[in-house]
Amino acid sequence: MDALTRDVAAAMREAAERAILPHYRDLAAHEIISKAADDVVTVADHESEAILAERLSRLLPEAAFVGEEAAHADPALLARLGDALCWIVDPLDGTNNFAQGKPPFGVLVALAEAGETIAGWIYDPLTGRLCHAARGQGAWIGDERVRARASGGAAPIAAISLIYMDPAQREAVKTQIAPHYALVDIPRCAAEQYTRLVLGQNDLSIFERTLPWDHAAGVLFLNEAGGRAARRDGTPYRVDDDRLGLIGAASPALWDELAARMAAI
Repeated sequence: MDALTRDVAAAMREAAERAILPHYRDLAAHEIISKAADDVVTVADHESEAILAERLSRLLPEAAFVGEEAAHADPALLARLGDALCWIVDPLDGTNNFAQGKPPFGVLVALAEAGETIAGWIYDPLTGRLCHAARGQGAWIGDERVRARASGGAAPIAAISLIYMDPAQREAVKTQIAPHYALVDIPRCAAEQYTRLVLGQNDLSIFERTLPWDHAAGVLFLNEAGGRAARRDGTPYRVDDDRLGLIGAASPALWDELAARMAAI
């Protein structure tokens, strides 16, 4: 584990121990705020982001910082995603789960260079599991290198998020895509979903909304593990690209098969 990963992991653990876990299953009603339809933010999100902003900015003072909650308050921050260096942070991924007092939830941190993710970290506060990857250096869980593997099921296991699709696309996916796969519920937590794709629990995922704090770290982790995550047309995911649509798969072959089906609808 290199020095940057040790330092980022320490910052994520601090955020979890000081800001997230003390509030887990102990949130007052006024500490859960509706941010948008079917989306909430809690005091833990804000406290975690403040800790991460301070710690990460000390590590690389020259890097911009784009946190989910800061960007929600000031969308102009999104223009910094293409900076020479930029920290991208989801201080509490899976907030809806967290607010209901249940897992999964996690912390996501990515470092981008001119719009391309060069390092990513995924931390599970409940187990202490740290998934991390750096461009061209493979994917790791703790100190163990990992390779993505398929589930081996009779039909590939797919977690398909329909939440942000328009009605016509949702119906097409239900009728023309879903029947080819064994469907499982989405975890409503990208930190968990990308890990499942690497560890052989799920084979495929379809994401419609692709916000950088949700996907930057996971896309890199999956790709470096030998799976594939890319836009539906095959182009790489970039943090400064606000298009919709992303496919993640445990192998390039599984990705190709699903992408061909998606292109036909």
